[in-house]
Amino acid sequence: MEYKQNLINELKSIFKIGKAKRHWAIPVMASLCVGLPLLIGYFLDNFSASLTVSLGGLVILYLPTEANLLGRVSKLLLCSFGFVFSYLIGIFFSFNYCISYIVFGIFSTIVYIITKKVKLNPPGTFFFILIAAMASGIPFSLGEIPYRIGLMTLGVFFSCFIAFLFSLLFIKSDIKSEAKNILSNIDIQDNIDYLEAIIIGIFMSLSFFIAHMFGLNNPYWVPISCLAVMQGVNAKHIWQRGFYRVLGTTLGMILCWFILSFLKTPLEIIISIMIFQYIIELLVVKNYFYAVLFITPMTVLLSEAGHPNSIDPNLLILARLKDVFLGSTFGAFGGWILYNEKFRYQIKKHIQIKTKK
Repeated sequence: MEYKQNLINELKSIFKIGKAKRHWAIPVMASLCVGLPLLIGYFLDNFSASLTVSLGGLVILYLPTEANLLGRVSKLLLCSFGFVFSYLIGIFFSFNYCISYIVFGIFSTIVYIITKKVKLNPPGTFFFILIAAMASGIPFSLGEIPYRIGLMTLGVFFSCFIAFLFSLLFIKSDIKSEAKNILSNIDIQDNIDYLEAIIIGIFMSLSFFIAHMFGLNNPYWVPISCLAVMQGVNAKHIWQRGFYRVLGTTLGMILCWFILSFLKTPLEIIISIMIFQYIIELLVVKNYFYAVLFITPMTVLLSEAGHPNSIDPNLLILARLKDVFLGSTFGAFGGWILYNEKFRYQIKKHIQIKTKK
């Protein structure tokens, strides 16, 4: 009877709307930073390039609304550098899959440590690792690297410009006072769980390897899904996020199938992406399950927007479902290791013995 009640409570929690609110401008800015580059690329007949610029525009999600003007801009500039560096790491080592797995795992570990040290707010490590994973799937061409890095840089600085305009319009700032106090507000965390960072790095590397081993067309979906689940705050939250992601993705794919059956032109898809991005930013702080319903079609549309006429909705949906299910399952297993104290104790003990020898 107790298990039945727990199941009922869990199902109720899926549909419960939280009370957390976001400043009305954050969803608007996110929609503009992702959608405007796509619209410009569409009208300039250079849509493929605009996709990379749009990806860089996602840095706007790291804008700290509670900070002052200098605090906002400086933090966003640092995250922008992280976006560009993540993209560079992914694309530079994409010439060899084996090297790419290893570098991607090491990079994920380092990014996790850095974001924990500077106490970076959600979405934390997620988009840095996402960008590196997506870049790793791009066919290697040494001559195109500067061009692609330039597009990513254009995207992040466009977001910084939008954020700066927003701050000037809606926040009254004392620039001189803020400039004097900005260094004193930097908070560095010393108590970092390095074993946790190493475990995440290992699972990012392994999930990428498994995706290639299964011969998936877009292998980056697996580590992205794995990371989305492993970012839970405890063991229960890990499994909860895994369940939410699989269920939400399944329902989101049905919505995506419906959209792709009717929307065929790039302009229609761009408008849909902007609407979905706005809805996601409204929902993600209230209920992760509802957000996933729209994250799934938005990311699929964003990745496939360059060639809408060649998309077979049935094959695409089945492929993405397989990717997400594989990544979420692997992420749930990684989360169990991450928060299993007995297992972690044995690892630390083994490391200490090896060190003493």
